[in-house]
Amino acid sequence: METALKAAVLDEAARLLEGHMNLLGVGRRAESVPCPCGTNMTSRGVRSKQVLTLLGPVHYRRSFFQCPKCRRTRYPGDEELDLIQTSRSPGVRRQVARLGAKETFHEVACDLKELAGIKLSRKDAERIAEGVGEDMERWDKAGRDKLRTLEVPLDTPKTIKTLYIEFDGTGVPMTKKETEGRKGKQQDGSAKTREAKLGCVFTQTKLDEKGRPIRDPDSTTFTGAIEPAAVFGTRIYCEAVRRGLFAATCVVALTDGAEWIRNIVQFHFSNAIHIIDLYHARQHLVELCKFLFDRDIRRLNRHKDLWWEELDDGNIEKIIAEATAFLPKDPKAGKDARREIAYFQTNIERMRYKKFREKGYFVGSGVIEAGCKTVIGKRLKQSGMEWTVRGANAIIALRCITESGRLEDYWEQRAS
Repeated sequence: METALKAAVLDEAARLLEGHMNLLGVGRRAESVPCPCGTNMTSRGVRSKQVLTLLGPVHYRRSFFQCPKCRRTRYPGDEELDLIQTSRSPGVRRQVARLGAKETFHEVACDLKELAGIKLSRKDAERIAEGVGEDMERWDKAGRDKLRTLEVPLDTPKTIKTLYIEFDGTGVPMTKKETEGRKGKQQDGSAKTREAKLGCVFTQTKLDEKGRPIRDPDSTTFTGAIEPAAVFGTRIYCEAVRRGLFAATCVVALTDGAEWIRNIVQFHFSNAIHIIDLYHARQHLVELCKFLFDRDIRRLNRHKDLWWEELDDGNIEKIIAEATAFLPKDPKAGKDARREIAYFQTNIERMRYKKFREKGYFVGSGVIEAGCKTVIGKRLKQSGMEWTVRGANAIIALRCITESGRLEDYWEQRAS
């Protein structure tokens, strides 16, 4: 009974919607319909198409115009109703995009049929979700293009206490065509993944009763894509500007210290306090101990514990000096250990953890680590998945906008 009543109500609502759409789609227009070439288009009658809406399919008739000079066409009704080159209503596209950001396209099609009675194929769900994601990226890029060259007055009021910037990379499984000729971690040297770069920006105002920093609620936003580091650098810079980079009293870049990341910080955030994630530093310390002491577990654990305490206190020079004393005299030997020591030498001032804690800064990049798992991994790294760069970037854009709480901003600008 419930199912039958629901279907009847939706069918009646669809007929009401159909009548309203047809009123907007046809009729004489007070103003001429211009063509991009500058010529006024002429009416060519009425064309019909079926549109899938949240209420079900409706038949929609709208006026058709064509340019007598260049033969381009326009449907003003489609433009007004946001139906240009699509037979899926904005409401359907919104629901598909919302679900497509969370689950596989097959699940999207099944859920829409079960919960809303909307029949879509898996491929339809994929096209719609990725199409919305691509449009979100275009919308976001238009905003970034404005922010990239924004000139900010030197006397900008400081309304943000501390602004944090974090970014990292994570592998996304790709189709063979997308990894062809690329070096990777497979036994034969080939690649199965491409690196998706993800960045986040958040603010921090308060400390807890123990003097530890507390991230401001709902202050974290994300941006990301599979793209070169230089392009991503501009992306994360613009996101930081959008979030108030120039209004921050203090800016902290919290990263793992990879070379491409360090270059971005130096280029775009040269005035920021750059902190190497403590947990990455500890991992490098453990690796250093393994390379120096090999199978001598007692010495390995003893020095790991001693240097761990020095690391927490920011005494990096002491670690470097003591570790260097254990290196083989032959400069060609101990290559791996020398590489780890060089990592600490490069990042001495970025590892003053005691000083950073005293100033109330975060020293762990857990936010972006979690982001790589939830924003990227949860949706794009499920078993058996393979992506194209285009498809992956569309879903990454969709998830970043969703996780950043910007969905309403996007849909409002489409409706305006």
